Amino acid sequence: MREIKQFETERLFLIPSAVEDADFVLELMNTPKWLKYIGDRNVNTKEDAEKYISEKMLPQYERLGYGNFTVVRKSDGAKIGSCGLYDREGLEGIDIGFAFLPEFEGQGYGYESSSKVLELALKKYGITQLNAITSKLNLGSQKLLEKLGFKFDKYITLPKDKEEIMLYSFKNI
Repeated sequence: MREIKQFETERLFLIPSAVEDADFVLELMNTPKWLKYIGDRNVNTKEDAEKYISEKMLPQYERLGYGNFTVVRKSDGAKIGSCGLYDREGLEGIDIGFAFLPEFEGQGYGYESSSKVLELALKKYGITQLNAITSKLNLGSQKLLEKLGFKFDKYITLPKDKEEIMLYSFKNI
């Protein structure tokens, strides 16, 4: 396996997600906003979360050297969200994504962690064009993407999905 290291910002650690994060992943993937805006991934038990991490997250780290980070608050070690770079089926290029537990929203953690992941994509991993997808109803996500410098591109539908979503793009020129 490639060497995967953690990164930090002023208030946060970004730690590559691991099977040990299963309880947190289970909680995050079953929050009302995750279910509404991202969708039900049928992760209903700790075992489901362990399987999701092992089969969906870790193979991308093996293949590309980057993926999903668990966002941990420095002040108390609380796992507050996730942010990362994803090679998604049906999307050309790499996608940036983020999600936070409800009690940690609206405190700038999304922007802080996403800014760091964007910097890593451009400077460490050499990715020059990034995508982001979001639900038409997820105004908070749209606002954050625009603050990061992403521009709305078009509406798309991913394979195996019925809902049309918004595709944003970021080009480092």
